[in-house]
Amino acid sequence: MFHRVSLQTRILLILGALMLITIAGAILSISHTYIVDGYMNRFLATDLQAIQASQELENALVMQKGYVTYYFQDRDPIWLEELEKHDASFEKWLKLAGQLSETQKEREILNEIDSHYVRYGSLRDSVVNLYKQGKVDQGFDLHKTARNQFFEIIDLCKKFDAVYVDRITEAQEKIRDRAVLINSMAIGGLVLVLFLGFILAYILLSQILGPIRRLAVDADEKKTSGVENDEVKALSRRFENLIQDVDQTRSKLELSQEHLQQAEKLALVGKLAAGVAHSVRNPLTSVKMRLFSMERTLALSTSQKEDFEVISEEIRHIDTIVGNFLEFSRPPKLKMQKISPSDSVDMALQLLKHRLESYDVKVDLIREKRLPEIQADPDQFKEALVNLMVNACDAMVNGGHVVIRETLQILEQEGPVMIIEMSDNGPGVAQSIQEKLFQPFFSTKEEGTGLGLSIAQRIVEEHGGWLELESIEGKGATFRIKIPLSGDVSWAKYS
Repeated sequence: MFHRVSLQTRILLILGALMLITIAGAILSISHTYIVDGYMNRFLATDLQAIQASQELENALVMQKGYVTYYFQDRDPIWLEELEKHDASFEKWLKLAGQLSETQKEREILNEIDSHYVRYGSLRDSVVNLYKQGKVDQGFDLHKTARNQFFEIIDLCKKFDAVYVDRITEAQEKIRDRAVLINSMAIGGLVLVLFLGFILAYILLSQILGPIRRLAVDADEKKTSGVENDEVKALSRRFENLIQDVDQTRSKLELSQEHLQQAEKLALVGKLAAGVAHSVRNPLTSVKMRLFSMERTLALSTSQKEDFEVISEEIRHIDTIVGNFLEFSRPPKLKMQKISPSDSVDMALQLLKHRLESYDVKVDLIREKRLPEIQADPDQFKEALVNLMVNACDAMVNGGHVVIRETLQILEQEGPVMIIEMSDNGPGVAQSIQEKLFQPFFSTKEEGTGLGLSIAQRIVEEHGGWLELESIEGKGATFRIKIPLSGDVSWAKYS
């Protein structure tokens, strides 16, 4: 039946089949990308926050139990103040978990947690009152009873955490199954494309190029003008184009397979982030509290105090790495409000006052007038400035000088902008690594996480601005934060 179809129709059918395979492959890739993106958005927006809430509930509860024990040991009122803070923290995270809950099962677990926590809180307060009254034995016995409620709440928190871990695992399995299906279809598509390509080549060689060559030979023997030779070249170019289409289809399918594998890795990274937070942060918190308690209660020699300081500093460094990694994997939502960026500069300098002194770094702030108010998140903006200042301090090993300059300008393309410029007299940044400096996990410091500058750049870009670097190796570096003022020139009165 195929031989009854005209040659033109055969070629068109084969070309149409190749186009359909290409389009089908592209549609499958795009649809899978959207599905994976949906899972990732849900994971980042809900599941990861819920897991964090569950872990924070456990952390707040563990801290409460620890502070009651510390109060039993030395009757220091500071433990009761810390106890109240973590009681409020528990209520805050419980409320957030309730807002994130979507199913009846999750709400039932949270209701049980709330009910048990009310009983635990009552018992805990009674224990503290007995300790205050000097009824240590009665308080200790009641403390044992409260401990049972504590472990029941911990189990419920783990149960709530398991709901979201199971949901993430289920989504991961769905993505993997879909990836396997699309990979199988891609392999089948490649085989079919190769098969159709071979058929097309056969048709062109046996039914088009062969007869035309014979005609060309005959024409040459008859001393014709050689028009047939031009037709052969045209057909040859067409054949080469078809082969290129086949190669492009194969490349697109292979690229789609790589994208699917990358999407699966991203899902695993998200799950790993939750595991890291659960497995590292809680033990770190416990270790910090123990060290703090031991340092207050033990009579330490000078060398032992130095050891304590080294251990505390290393634990702080690990906690910073974990915090930076989690902040990079799930950036917090901006809480926009009307502020002057000058306030964020002042807060950053106040926050780093002791650190600047310890680094022997002098800071000069050049400000003719305070910058006009813009819509910004003060905490996030302050964090970007802190990251830049810490980076400058780390670069100037033996102390140095930092100049912060606030200005307002009108640029040709961007219009009115505010500029915060931070310059140091450190060793500068080599030209060969300047493009890599803002990439995540790239660091020139042995103990650096490589996330400080990338987080600062993300925060600035989320505020609609951009972060620039100007540096000559050996002559210091200058970072500039530029934020557009949306065409508002009312600040001209400041100049």
